[in-house]
Amino acid sequence: MTDTHASLFRALSDPTRRALFEHLCTDGGLTVRALTARAGVSQPAVSKHLGLLKQAGLVEDQPEGRETRYTARPAALLPLVDWTRRMGGFWEDRFDALDDLLKRMD
Repeated sequence: MTDTHASLFRALSDPTRRALFEHLCTDGGLTVRALTARAGVSQPAVSKHLGLLKQAGLVEDQPEGRETRYTARPAALLPLVDWTRRMGGFWEDRFDALDDLLKRMD
């Protein structure tokens, strides 16, 4: 697994970060204030989560006066999509081999 994969998995491993990312994907750019109202955690916690999502390349920020608007970067998930596809093929091959073995044993 690459550092990119590890960074993405780490960023998305937390349910609050996943929820923030999902809100940004579905609702477009939102301010920290708007995200805090939905998150059920404090503004400093939301800011920390957004910082980790930004480090992983999953969100970008745009300062707007005294506030910052965050937007999702769904394309940043492509390495995980590729990895999941490869792993799916790996397990399909393993299950096919197991199925063949069980048929030969009958």
